[in-house]
Amino acid sequence: MTSVAVLGTGIMGAGMARSLLREGLDVTVWNRSADKAKPLADDGATVAGSAAEAVADADVVITMLFDIEPVLAVMADAAGSLRDDAVWVQASTVGIEGTRRVEAFAAEHGIDVLDAPVLGTKAPAENGKLVILASGPSALREKVAGAFDAMGARTQWVSETLGDGSRLKLAVNAWIGVMVNGIAQSIALARGLGLDPQQFLDAVEGQAVDAPYVQLKGKAMITGDYTPSFELDGVIKDTDLIRDALAEAGTATTLADAVADRLAVASAAGHGAEDMAAVVHGY
Repeated sequence: MTSVAVLGTGIMGAGMARSLLREGLDVTVWNRSADKAKPLADDGATVAGSAAEAVADADVVITMLFDIEPVLAVMADAAGSLRDDAVWVQASTVGIEGTRRVEAFAAEHGIDVLDAPVLGTKAPAENGKLVILASGPSALREKVAGAFDAMGARTQWVSETLGDGSRLKLAVNAWIGVMVNGIAQSIALARGLGLDPQQFLDAVEGQAVDAPYVQLKGKAMITGDYTPSFELDGVIKDTDLIRDALAEAGTATTLADAVADRLAVASAAGHGAEDMAAVVHGY
């Protein structure tokens, strides 16, 4: 049986751990705030007292943390306890420079590592329906196959170049940021013109410009239900990484700058810990 350690049990990490457990894998979890990890014991996980303890017997170690600094800090604590044959799956969204730092850290400590950010939010994480964007040595694929199959509807192996998964994740998240802001603008515009904003969703429903995401986030904006699946402040962090990537690629940052501006307004109004749909308060 594959043994998996999940370091970081926020919205995504907890969901991933539950999907691993549901498929019968041996799962140990750890979180800097222990209260977020303890509920997973009821699902069958072993709750470790430290990152080093969590990884000691793991075949696969998954990091799912907010950004690069906690990722490296946690792995610095855990590195000495990793088995020689363990594979580190770095699933946090840390951007291009962050992934370079992951690669350097792994090389320094002799750790086998895969870059594997995921597409999906709370429900896909808990239901094993994520899309895993993996990159790194193909020789490591078999070792992580069981864990990836448990967590994801599919795995897209982007390339053998570590970091290409994260590059693709930024391209996808750039689209998500634009889409959720486009929905927010149309909802706000309809409302500001004295219309019931539901009329906007009804007008596009079933058309080429519709998408499940349009209906999902649009309804949340109309009802004011911002139960977080992807926190707005997390989108701000990712948008900053996207702007850095656009600059490195020589691609205009104009649209990402506008997205960042509206997210910042909504966050400053007190919506940072709510779902990204709360960006409607930036319009």
